Amino acid sequence: MKIQTIVQLYVWLCITSLLQGCSEPAQKPASIHPFSMQSGDPVSAGNVLTFPEDHGAHPAQGIEWWYVTANLKSDSGQDFGVQWTLFRVSRPELSADPTGPWWDGQFYFAHFAVQTDTQHVAFEKSGRASDVIIQASPFEARLKNWSMQSTEDTFLPLSLNASQDGYRVALNMDNSPRVLHGEHGFSQKTQDGHASMYYSYPFLEVSGELVFDQKVHKVSGRAWLDREWSAAFINPNQAGWDWFSLQGEGPQDGGLMAFCIHAADKGYEYCSATSIDPDGKTRAFGNEQVELVATKRIELEDVTYPIAWQLSVDSFEPIEIKAVNADSRNKLSIPYWEGRVTSSGGYSGTGYGELVGY
Repeated sequence: MKIQTIVQLYVWLCITSLLQGCSEPAQKPASIHPFSMQSGDPVSAGNVLTFPEDHGAHPAQGIEWWYVTANLKSDSGQDFGVQWTLFRVSRPELSADPTGPWWDGQFYFAHFAVQTDTQHVAFEKSGRASDVIIQASPFEARLKNWSMQSTEDTFLPLSLNASQDGYRVALNMDNSPRVLHGEHGFSQKTQDGHASMYYSYPFLEVSGELVFDQKVHKVSGRAWLDREWSAAFINPNQAGWDWFSLQGEGPQDGGLMAFCIHAADKGYEYCSATSIDPDGKTRAFGNEQVELVATKRIELEDVTYPIAWQLSVDSFEPIEIKAVNADSRNKLSIPYWEGRVTSSGGYSGTGYGELVGY
């Protein structure tokens, strides 16, 4: 094993052990995910998002991500899904010298996944300060050779690039409004007040090249870019969440985001949603206006995941959501399910789902 790999594994094991041991005992099993760890300053409803500054990093909050999901079609008609994510997690106590080039008090890792209707592959990288570039303007988010960055003086258009073991994306993304979720970007996640700052570019038009198992495809489609940062997304007695981003069948149909926290027993405890007009105008829905019910499940290697849901949102007829590829697991250091979904009924469209904490 290479020395660099050993170092990265050691850092990851240190972080994982600290994350699992940071909470007081509770009646329910504690979450094993870093998203329940309180790190940094909580965001507040009084925070005002400013751009381009908020495209960059927010080290005052302990958890942050730059997150892209895309539904793409090749020139030959084959459907693909793509995920690209850069994560930042604060762990300043792991170093006596957080000002050095080797360690800046932040741990960085990135995920890259590609799927068809029947196959799903996922990869990860991790790095230290010298491996990462995150800057607001001109925008760039990079971990080693995986990157998303502006190609002009403005934030859009963006280029997205990643490659690993016969899989690659080189995509251009443009033409989407920016939308703020919740209360001007303040997005409450739990009854007891955990929250994030959360904004999206939900209607990005995509074109470019995708390589799947060494076969090259010209692709086009739509992507959804999420930006979030928080001191803690959930509390230690909660296990994770189900999240959905849905894009309507046509540009005139807008979009819909829904997010439900689930407890260790997998029951949903708190939900929220945002409906998005084509021009980017939003309507926020709180917990009393949103309900999610899992209607079908699948067992994969002794873990049960929902793969079909009924989503109820005020002013919409019930929405049926179904996974396209039932086995969309990212089998990575933090395992989770991330894959394409379709919706019908009260809102017809395509999108992505994320299942964390199963």
